[in-house]
Amino acid sequence: MYVELKNINKNFGDYKASDNVNFGVEKGKLIGLLGPSGSGKTTILRMIAGLETPDSGDIIIDGVRVNDIAASKRGIGFVFQNYALFRYMTVYDNIAFGLRVQKADKKKIDERVRELIKLIGLEGLEKRYPSQLSGGQRQRVAFARALAPNPQLLLLDEPFAAIDAKVRKELRSWLREMIEKLGVTSIFVTHDQDEAIEVADEIIITNKGRIEHTGTPIEIYHNPKTAFTASFFGETTFVDDYSKFHNFEHIENVEKAIVRPEFVKVTKKNEVQKYKSSASHGVAKNVLFRGDSIEVVVDVDGTELKARRGLDEQAIEVGEEVDVFLYRIFVTVGDKAYLLDNKSISEDSLVI
Repeated sequence: MYVELKNINKNFGDYKASDNVNFGVEKGKLIGLLGPSGSGKTTILRMIAGLETPDSGDIIIDGVRVNDIAASKRGIGFVFQNYALFRYMTVYDNIAFGLRVQKADKKKIDERVRELIKLIGLEGLEKRYPSQLSGGQRQRVAFARALAPNPQLLLLDEPFAAIDAKVRKELRSWLREMIEKLGVTSIFVTHDQDEAIEVADEIIITNKGRIEHTGTPIEIYHNPKTAFTASFFGETTFVDDYSKFHNFEHIENVEKAIVRPEFVKVTKKNEVQKYKSSASHGVAKNVLFRGDSIEVVVDVDGTELKARRGLDEQAIEVGEEVDVFLYRIFVTVGDKAYLLDNKSISEDSLVI
């Protein structure tokens, strides 16, 4: 492991920001720290950077315990959400800043800065000041400035938070490509699930100062291990009594059932519903255009569920009676989450 956190604890007064945090990051990986506000993700990042000191535990980077090593000596690049560029410096001078602090040779500085300006796609803008750049361009400069001293570890705190949605999407792909190309180990903090899924090789989910779940985006999305992860990840609707939906295994002591839109198939009464005998009767309460799909909110015996329909499918009207088939659900018992598939699916494949 290139970065390791062992038994890390950190308190701010009565608030426990890190509660026995343990995880490792392999060299060259891009890791997303994902969690709600106040879950402790930024504190973890700041402790790795040396901007906060843990109360107990060890932070190890490349085999060296760095707890007592100053932030400036850890060889880490840091990108902040508000860019933190020097307003009175040009793009060129902002990127060169860290190298000048290191008293690098002028020729080397020039070569490195020009290489990075090309890498971030801002050739011709070297002499501009931050105020003359767009938000996306500023964040690229902040990224280049962090990379200039050639850090072995890059930390990014909500790097796209201050950027509008369209540019944010473009920058996500750009960041992933850049980090893959450079091979620099990177950890970024986000509260945006889409960002974590799209950018990270691995996601670490934080909750109340603890690590809830670690895994690839696909693993966490499809197989959440804890009740918190199941309810936090994805677009969720909570169901008090899942027994009203046909053909699910009964499990004792279930506290809640969790349904995502992709678990629900809503069909008009005149359409073929493959699992009609297991479908429930529903009424469309709301129909919303979501750009690439139509979201249908249906009421099934007092429980409202969300489902998606394709733009090419026949329109459903508010108040229309429909068939609702639930493919699967997550159920939680204590702190554990379990995935239940509708038994009609396996029975159907058995018949085939």
